[in-house]
Amino acid sequence: MERVQEQEHQKYENLIISITGDKVALGPIRRDLVPLYQRWLNDFAVLRTLRIPRPSTLEEILARYEAEVVEEQNRRVVYFTIYDRVTLQPIGRTDLKDINYRDRIANFGIEMGEANYRGRGYGTETAQLMLDYAFTALGLHNVALETWEYNRAAQRAYVKAGFREPGRRRQAKFMNGKLWDIVYMDCLATEFVSPVLNQILVPDELRPQVEQKINE
Repeated sequence: MERVQEQEHQKYENLIISITGDKVALGPIRRDLVPLYQRWLNDFAVLRTLRIPRPSTLEEILARYEAEVVEEQNRRVVYFTIYDRVTLQPIGRTDLKDINYRDRIANFGIEMGEANYRGRGYGTETAQLMLDYAFTALGLHNVALETWEYNRAAQRAYVKAGFREPGRRRQAKFMNGKLWDIVYMDCLATEFVSPVLNQILVPDELRPQVEQKINE
């Protein structure tokens, strides 16, 4: 038993966590998780809401990971691994893409890879933490996403996180013998209240006020 606990400790002692919420924690993408990323992207239940399902090889996902590392250096994208905050089990991935610092915009994406974490609020909090990161850390103003009409669970989660629907592209997605709308959603910084990072990313002169609010 002690040996198992020691192995678990070693497994997580070097784990890097950047943002912590109530249910999830976010950290950098990792090369050692590429086989896990591959498993998620071969789960057609995941791909149903992302793209046309097809098998992905380990070599393909490794090449994708290496390309993503290069992309992040250009500061136009940010990728995170999603963890269960309690167990620190990796459960998915999330990202901000097409970051434009002049116009202060970006696009949000999420892959909830572990099936038993879907529909339980983990995706909702992930979206909230990513909005927090976009608005509070990066200084962006508008974060957008697109989903498909038939993905109603995701739409409910996005609304809970703070997104709203400004419009649709009608009958532009074919699925299971039917044409569905592409649903566009976005959130503005002025519509969002930071749940985490406004207590961390603050000037020194404001820190006493923030700490007082936390302790109240």
